[in-house]
Amino acid sequence: MYSTAEFRRGLKIEIDGKPYVIVEFQHVKPGKGGAFVRTKLKNLETGQVLEQTFRSGAKVDKPDLEERYMQYLYQEGEQYVFMDTQNYDQVFVVADYLGDAVNFMYPNIEVQLSYFNGKPIGVELPTSVVLEVTQTEPGVKGDTATGATKPAILETGFSVQVPLFVNEGDKLKIDTRTGEYIERA
Repeated sequence: MYSTAEFRRGLKIEIDGKPYVIVEFQHVKPGKGGAFVRTKLKNLETGQVLEQTFRSGAKVDKPDLEERYMQYLYQEGEQYVFMDTQNYDQVFVVADYLGDAVNFMYPNIEVQLSYFNGKPIGVELPTSVVLEVTQTEPGVKGDTATGATKPAILETGFSVQVPLFVNEGDKLKIDTRTGEYIERA
């Protein structure tokens, strides 16, 4: 069990038999009355966002989540195929459970797949990935305004804003949490 004092972003908790992840939280100490914790929770199965308030010191359950390291292999229609790195079993996961992670997944990337009651419900990517630029406008010589950006399409089809000096074929480091350009790789 977790106490409200242990709440942090990304903590996975269980409420009414359903797994949630804490997206935002705030400890509130009003001048009158007891302290409480205001949270924004995301359901790991459905993606629904819920706002919930807990009394300070309240306890919540830990979800029965199993996390396995998998390797992404390929996409087959609306499903993504992963291979367990321990026993080489292949698992098919519907795109709905992967969310924005599909924008950063390329063949053979190692990810952490979360299971709830034996069913895959989500994927956790590394904090950054290196992807190749497949399409962008060429930078114009003398076009050096500070902080200017242009759109670039990556090998996964994801579009990101990049500095003017980035060209097609460049490999870029992208933050998977925000979807922003970090640096050239």
